[in-house]
Amino acid sequence: VTITTRLLVSHLSGIRHYEKDITKVKEEKEKANRALKLTKSHQDKEQKAKEGKGENTDCVKQKKEHDCETKSRNSKPGRNDKEFEQEEYYLKEKFESVIESLKIFKNDPLFFKPGSQFLYSTYGFTLLSAVVERASGQKFTDYMLKMFRDLDMLSTVLDDNEAMIYNRARCYIYNKKGRLVNAPYVDNSYKWAGGGFLSSVGDLLKFGNALLYSYQTGQFKNSNGKLLPGYLKPSTVAMMWTPVPKTEVSWDRDGKYAMAWAVVEKNQQYGCCRQQRHYASHTGGAVGASSVLLILPEELDPEVAGTWPVAPPRGVIVTIICNMQSVSLNSTALKIAREFDKEKRAQ
Repeated sequence: VTITTRLLVSHLSGIRHYEKDITKVKEEKEKANRALKLTKSHQDKEQKAKEGKGENTDCVKQKKEHDCETKSRNSKPGRNDKEFEQEEYYLKEKFESVIESLKIFKNDPLFFKPGSQFLYSTYGFTLLSAVVERASGQKFTDYMLKMFRDLDMLSTVLDDNEAMIYNRARCYIYNKKGRLVNAPYVDNSYKWAGGGFLSSVGDLLKFGNALLYSYQTGQFKNSNGKLLPGYLKPSTVAMMWTPVPKTEVSWDRDGKYAMAWAVVEKNQQYGCCRQQRHYASHTGGAVGASSVLLILPEELDPEVAGTWPVAPPRGVIVTIICNMQSVSLNSTALKIAREFDKEKRAQ
């Protein structure tokens, strides 16, 4: 078989994640699909019943969101997250290079023919980091730190246990008894690309703005040369944010996976009904920490976009980092983004 970098970056390579047993992976997928079907069926029945009683659908929606938020606040994050039961999350071995860390999975069979199915794989990104290392002729970590410096992300560093990192947060988890405890010690050198960097909300906002600027700068034609080029070409970001067939996204069922980003496309099927806005996001989950970065581009008027001094980036970027394991943050980030977007439209 052939595994390309495009397959790696869209999680279509067939390389395993932390679970080594493909039977268990299939069982979990089937359970998730059944649960989704049951949830949709229940929601449809509930909606019809409410409409039959003549209740205001907006009120029903608000009550439902309130109930969900209350349930979320009262639940203990991380207590039922099976993924973090995988032993390889807690590796303590230090690897001197990304090439060396490939030994963890390099002799394991592929779960499926590359390109045929989607399976989120941190190890796929470990292999991707090895590709970057060989193509650039530099250590992957050196290459990334130079890139972060170019992006002015000076607080983004390797999550190295030995290094003195000022203001590094302590991470927490809930144990089996539901008590808050310190997260266990792990060494992230086996997965730098898939979850081995520390950052700050300020740096992630810079990263999001750099991408959004690169994405939109090509639309501003009449800037009289006053706009600097973006860090990436507009076509490159557009390609990164184009949904890839056969992919899926666990944190937003409206979305598809693109190239290292989850993307929801603009869509509205009926007037005065549900509307999807185009946005790109990615969540992060590690031992004792959770995060999200969400980019909601402004829908630019072609006439306005072609004039100066209206300049990119135009849109809303939300990032949240918390030192708690297994906290779902994407829906919260999307609500925040929509509120800011609504306020901008009203101005």
